[in-house]
Parts: sequence; C-alpha cells; structure tokens
Amino acid sequence: MPTSLRPSQALRLWHDVTFDLVRDGEPDLSARQIAVLLTVYLEMPPHTVRGLAAKLGVTKPAITRALDTMGRLGLVTRHRDASDRRNVVVQRTVAGALAVERLGDLIIARHKELPP
Repeated sequence: MPTSLRPSQALRLWHDVTFDLVRDGEPDLSARQIAVLLTVYLEMPPHTVRGLAAKLGVTKPAITRALDTMGRLGLVTRHRDASDRRNVVVQRTVAGALAVERLGDLIIARHKELPP
C-alpha cells in the first residue's frame, strides 16, 4: 500500500534525492532528461523522438538534444525505424536500466529516512 506524504515531506524527498544525485559523482541529468529516461524505461516501447516530444509537450529538437546527452552517457540508443525511415526509435540499454534501478533504490532509501 502506498504511503501518503504531506507536501512538505514530498518536497523534502525530492530535495534529498536531487541532492544525492548532484553529489554522487555521476553526470547530472536535467529534469527533461530524467522525464525522457523514466518514460523510456517505465512505459512500454516503442518510443520515438516524435512520440516523446508530443508526450512531453516539447519540440523534437529538444528531445534530440536530451537524447544526445543521454546517448553519450550510454543510457539510451537511437536508430532509424526500418519500416518508416522518418521515425527515430529510442531504445533502452543495460546502463540505462541500471541507472533507473539505482534511482528507484535511492528514492526508497530516502523515503525511509523521512521523519513521520
């Protein structure tokens, strides 16, 4: 059963997790990049640049820039859709799956530390 959080606790959790992500020595991801990463890993594929742009309400170039950075970090890969060369398909990687799992573990650990 999910635990209810007061707004102050939710903000504290967000703060603490973000703080840990900044201090962990790994490259920082922007809010947009995290939204893209979580969409790719938590929602069923296929994921395309066009579809991600529509879902997040941003331009395709904004998604492309986010994916460029995430690709350099090994979190996702991209390739042209063989059946429709206009589409660019975004795929998961092992490194990306591990990063998302680590983020989930961090959120759980920080949630457990919240004062009642």
